Amino acid sequence: MARPDKAAAVAELTDKFRSSNAAVLTEYRGLTVAQLKTLRRSLGENAQYAVVKNTLTKIAANEAGITLDDQLFAGPTAVAFVTGDPVESAKGLRDFAKENPNLVIKGGVLDGKALSADEIKKLADLESREVLLSKLAGAFKAKQSQAASVFQALPSKLVRTVDALRAKQAEQGGAE
Repeated sequence: MARPDKAAAVAELTDKFRSSNAAVLTEYRGLTVAQLKTLRRSLGENAQYAVVKNTLTKIAANEAGITLDDQLFAGPTAVAFVTGDPVESAKGLRDFAKENPNLVIKGGVLDGKALSADEIKKLADLESREVLLSKLAGAFKAKQSQAASVFQALPSKLVRTVDALRAKQAEQGGAE
């Protein structure tokens, strides 16, 4: 029979998996308490980094409807539960791992889909949501400007053609 404290821990982790946009599993072996504190700060307000027990986390992920590879639960594990922009948190983890090679990104989940460590690194290489939206808006604006230029060019071209015809007609009419 499950102990009440373990059942409560599983329920809390299950809620975190369900309420998060993404979760990144890491191995933190060799990191000091100060480094973990720095990592938590670097993730920002959109992510919560928690050291977890592998068995309880696996049970919680299954209860949340997430299937993760058993290899992700080998060694000491900590999970970054992301409630905001997953790209921003993935960048924070990637940058911290560059400076502190003891942090190993094992894998994770994004919107219920399991991700490998390489996929999380690719996610970290994406630009932030705001930058992507501004680029999209810029592309729409550019297309509208091009369309406006085309629509503006048609009447002015027509006017230039009519003027050229009048000039040619006047020239021919003056010669006769």
